Amino acid sequence: MKNRQSISSICPYCGVGCGINLVVEDDRLASVAPQREHPISRGQLCAKGWSTAYGIETGNRITRPLIREPGGFREVSWDEAIATICDGLKLIIDEDGPDAVGIISSARATNEDNYAAQKLARAVLKTNNVDHCARICHSPTVAGLKQTLGSGAMTNSADDVFEADLILVIGADPTENHSVLGGHIMRAKLQGCKLIVIDPRRTRLAKMADLHLQLNPGTNIALINAMLDEIIRQQWHNSAFIARRCEGFEQLAGSVNGAMAAATKITGVAEQLIHKAARLYSQSPRSMLLYGMGITQYVSGTNGVIALSNLALTCGQVGRTGTGINPLRGQNNVQGACDMGCLPNVYPGYQAVDDKQVHHRFSQAWNTSLSRHAGLTSLGMTKGCIAGVFRGLIQFGEDSVVTDPDQNHVRAALQNMDLLVVAELTMTETAKLADVILPAASFAEKQGTFTNCERRVQVFHQALPPPGEAIADWQWLAAIARGMGSNQLDWPDSKAIFDEMAALTPIYSGMSYEKLEIKHGLQWPCNAENPDGSRVLHQHSFATDNGRAKLIPVHHVSIDEPADEHYPLLLTTNRLHFHYGCGSMTRKSPLLERETPAGILFINPQDATALDIEQHDGVGVCSRRGYLETRAMITDDVPPGLVSMPYHFREAPSNQLTNNAQDPVTKMPELKACAVSVTRLPEGQTPRSIDNLIIQEAGS
Repeated sequence: MKNRQSISSICPYCGVGCGINLVVEDDRLASVAPQREHPISRGQLCAKGWSTAYGIETGNRITRPLIREPGGFREVSWDEAIATICDGLKLIIDEDGPDAVGIISSARATNEDNYAAQKLARAVLKTNNVDHCARICHSPTVAGLKQTLGSGAMTNSADDVFEADLILVIGADPTENHSVLGGHIMRAKLQGCKLIVIDPRRTRLAKMADLHLQLNPGTNIALINAMLDEIIRQQWHNSAFIARRCEGFEQLAGSVNGAMAAATKITGVAEQLIHKAARLYSQSPRSMLLYGMGITQYVSGTNGVIALSNLALTCGQVGRTGTGINPLRGQNNVQGACDMGCLPNVYPGYQAVDDKQVHHRFSQAWNTSLSRHAGLTSLGMTKGCIAGVFRGLIQFGEDSVVTDPDQNHVRAALQNMDLLVVAELTMTETAKLADVILPAASFAEKQGTFTNCERRVQVFHQALPPPGEAIADWQWLAAIARGMGSNQLDWPDSKAIFDEMAALTPIYSGMSYEKLEIKHGLQWPCNAENPDGSRVLHQHSFATDNGRAKLIPVHHVSIDEPADEHYPLLLTTNRLHFHYGCGSMTRKSPLLERETPAGILFINPQDATALDIEQHDGVGVCSRRGYLETRAMITDDVPPGLVSMPYHFREAPSNQLTNNAQDPVTKMPELKACAVSVTRLPEGQTPRSIDNLIIQEAGS
């Protein structure tokens, strides 16, 4: 008879944070089941959640440490791997100082893993060079909302969609990447909630919306300013809320005056539609705003977030249930990785590294000297590699070769490293370039916490033993610290890490594993003032110096690379319902792979006809940075002049093409817009993978 257990856990995919039970039979994950009473998922899972077992199955897992040799990788002991890493780090630091090394942590790792990563960087390596994938998803959210509200996170709870009278979704497609929450939005709409969608694409929600504003890519600020212009001109703004809780209104009103007159030319949206959206959003008793990377992944990303904040504040749609400014986080623990201080300018809890009191507090707590200046971003590390001034990188749970902009630039940078250490479940494209590869434990093989997009911190439990010699990330990070002569990371278990973090992080200070077990977690801030957590932020005051929100004028900035005669189409990126991230987990599922087995390019019928392209034809796509081949999917869900590609497919990676022009505040690359040309491949020629294209180019 099989030994069968059901272990409580959290879905490892998007930032919604659905509750799952891992059904284990004889140390094998046999299946998953939704938690019926979970406050977010409510007994539901999306296709990815149901396929979790495939993502961590042991068939192609890395199970022992590996070191690169001329003929390939050689299996080694943990002692040899750690010694090799530490010798390399010491050599680089001795020659060029601590800022020549750094760590890229993981939005898929636990809070405890991420806390350990930033502590290794700061307390042991003596650098603030620590970052993670939020750099290329929601770093403008942290920066923008921090300026306006004092806190860079989702202001409300996910189930507030059922409390809203109107939901405004801009630059996001929740039915694809946040499917359970997308389903909640659809249900709220069917129950009478109004729905406005602002997106260049005709998404599933756009098709059922009361109003779809199909704007030109990169014109978000111009559209929001036009809505503000109309709201103020019609006196639809909430003057009592503004007077009581905001500052800067007169300057904002002056800056948007006349914005409506220019909006149609810039955005492509008719004036009457902007007028209607402004009226519906401002006059609804409770309007809830949700947004995604269609706001943040532009050179104007931070200002785009500020513009949304201006809109919500001007209408008084903040601080109550069913309202708020709510970024949709893409990965299961991207909020937590930010909270843990895996950013180059802040300690855990968004405490600035250049603040003297904060610096002193962490120096005292860790009993060591710490760097006083902000470190490099992940893209700054890439740039430093090319320049030869950044030489050593530890990276885990991120496949930057597939997901970071300008793939050829990323490859060149990583190949220029003196030391590249990668910890992973499987042999990713980034791991193939490593000098040392470490076998990592999956979420099902360790205990820890994740923080979802609504700031809910949830504890999950180990269900399986790690395969082979794989261990939790915090454990091998601690081994590196010991190899560097430090006991800073010598914790007995993950609970001890959480307790240390909570003691140093005010927004987590009221949390413990024991309290998190109750009611499926707690939402920060959870402290002496909020012992049961906080469902809604900013109910009485904002987290600013004077408690008032800041209205900050921002202006339209054109995309960096518009279409032209040589590259006549504009490319944007998207996600697919059946895949996730770089595909390293979802593409192991035969069920999900069957649905979308290969890369695709979405193209409008008009453009397809002009280029003599038919459905599923092989096409070549070229930008100023690279070339790839894939298949065409003809659809009027994208407008003429715009094509779209997902980035889940390593054989046809959209980041061969994407632009690395950056938002000046956060260094967010403009992944949502670049100019491309598209050509039909010759009859009978199937699309070649990027690996084959590289090999053929090298041989020519």
